[in-house]
Amino acid sequence: MKNLLETVELEYSFQFKLRKVSSIVPVSFKPFFNNLPIDPYIKGKYRSRRLSRFTFDGEELIKLPHGYLYQSQQYNPLLGNIKREFAELEDELVQLDIFQQLIIAFADFCNLHPEAEIGVHQIRTSCSPNNFGNPAPEGIHQDGTDFIGIFSVDRDNIQGAQTHLYAARKEKPVFNKVLQPGELLLVNDREFFHFTTPIKPVTAERGTRDVFVLTSPSLISD
Repeated sequence: MKNLLETVELEYSFQFKLRKVSSIVPVSFKPFFNNLPIDPYIKGKYRSRRLSRFTFDGEELIKLPHGYLYQSQQYNPLLGNIKREFAELEDELVQLDIFQQLIIAFADFCNLHPEAEIGVHQIRTSCSPNNFGNPAPEGIHQDGTDFIGIFSVDRDNIQGAQTHLYAARKEKPVFNKVLQPGELLLVNDREFFHFTTPIKPVTAERGTRDVFVLTSPSLISD
């Protein structure tokens, strides 16, 4: 499966890795981001989101039953200790070959157990001239999982959204980059904190940032 992937210049022995998934054309995902429900847990209605969890049965990707996202306040001071429920990813999206290739890439690079559970967050952050969008309203944080993948799908009329990684919350970032469509950043969540800076539009029109965030374990419970 690794022959699907093209290594780019940054690789840090798996503390974190930046990869280009060369087999995926990100624009094919974009129609599925136009139908995302608003995240009801964030004030301002600038974030839209779906969430599902998966595992593999051999080579077959299996969607697991619906569940709730839960993080403690230790990891999410903004929304910790709250059972959050989101709509599932659309079946038409899950059935795309490129979606399954993305999950395979994440599992392969993180060397996950064949039966590991993977959470997939489909997120759009929007902004306008009078309302900036905040991809990480909880600030510099860890998610409380083992591995995180951030796959950039699209940046439309925005500036900002620099992704930072920190060895400790009060230190300077050891990684700082605007993720471009097709790039997959993999992070050891036990070792690093992460943050993404707010976005604002380049012109007077609305701007959007579309990403998939993958986690294992999924942080989803029944």
